[in-house]
Amino acid sequence: MAKRLRFVSMPSVPGDSASSYMYDPADSFYLRWRELNDWLLQHRSLWQPAPFMEPAPEWTRQYPGLARMVAGLSDGQCEGLNDDTERLASLASEHLPSLKSYARLIALPVLSPSPAAVQSATLSEVKAVDMPGRKRLQSGAFAAAVRPLSQPILDWCCGKGHLSRTLAADCPEPVQGYEWNAELVRDGNRLAAHFGDSVSVQCRDVMAPDLALPESVHGVALHACGDLHRQLLRRGAEASLPRLSVSPCCYHLTGTGIYRPLSSRAAADVDTLELSRSDIRLAVRETVTAPTRVRKQARLFSQWRLGFDGLQRQLRGRDEYLPVPSHPPSLVHEGFAAFCHWAAQKKGLVLPDNIVFDHWSEFGARRWQQVRRQELLRHLFRRPLELWIVLDYAVFLEEQGYQVRLGEFCDRDLTPRNLLLDAVRVCGTQPAAHSHP
Repeated sequence: MAKRLRFVSMPSVPGDSASSYMYDPADSFYLRWRELNDWLLQHRSLWQPAPFMEPAPEWTRQYPGLARMVAGLSDGQCEGLNDDTERLASLASEHLPSLKSYARLIALPVLSPSPAAVQSATLSEVKAVDMPGRKRLQSGAFAAAVRPLSQPILDWCCGKGHLSRTLAADCPEPVQGYEWNAELVRDGNRLAAHFGDSVSVQCRDVMAPDLALPESVHGVALHACGDLHRQLLRRGAEASLPRLSVSPCCYHLTGTGIYRPLSSRAAADVDTLELSRSDIRLAVRETVTAPTRVRKQARLFSQWRLGFDGLQRQLRGRDEYLPVPSHPPSLVHEGFAAFCHWAAQKKGLVLPDNIVFDHWSEFGARRWQQVRRQELLRHLFRRPLELWIVLDYAVFLEEQGYQVRLGEFCDRDLTPRNLLLDAVRVCGTQPAAHSHP
């Protein structure tokens, strides 16, 4: 009993009304999901409106002190607080006390063992051919966190089999990988054969309704996107696989417009939060691993889009956001005026000859400073939204007869998507009925 509570109970925060929650071990993940669900509903006005599209979100009038605090942040403070959300929540809680719950709500145990153990589980650089450095380290940290391995491995959406080859050294039997891209399958098998790894990558569409899973395998997935990792959770539970270890990614990549909880209890809760694909995308909008050049280019295009947004509102006489499709990267070399002509052409607008593009370029730069500060507050809710989804997964797996660990398998500097669900099937239990197909 104490072991289960170790993964879910959090220390109380003085003055935090939510700290009175007492988690029963059998209901711990559900009760934590429900508390987070209620907290997100309470603060929906802070995270749902997108400042990029709404120059003056409602919360700036609802909480004027909070709006002034955010607007008064320097560039240096913005940079630091973007990577230190707990400190930002602490500062913001002086104007909105309910944010004092933040650190407790997102706290998770570290599932990765010692650095030496992680290093021993990581594929050597000599063998890591065609494997980006971060992927090599992520795979090593994942492998260390799921040790020991006692069943054959099935690597879901395995690509070239980088994780498969990392796990093969500790796996008692050959590792199987499922991948739909035939070219990646060939590359994966070529690498495995070249380095003598006991790995077989097979060409499989994991979303195919007639896909048959091998019996008694340990299903693993490192950053399988959206519906792909949800498919492993569903199909793995249906097949009563003995263990499932999943690090989810790109939750918004789904065939449905509104997120539908996997667990029966979350789906049946009358106050369950409804998340659109756009809402869920907020959970993965982090660039802590992006190169400086990429960040600067993203900032420039954001300024240009905001400059064009101000221009189009004036031209159309309508104070509403006009979405513009993804731009070709080559536009970065052509300047703001060329971007505006491209965007106008995409939206069927005719630009007058007398536009002062410098004015709108400066307007976009000023708006970006405003958006950056307002988005900073919105970014507080990235991890809570992600955790809301993953806690639903944990509840689902418990419903299906699994004992579940949930925590972080590596530092977020290595990847912001560092959550790991590690579920072991309890002998003698039967899967519950699914909440939906």
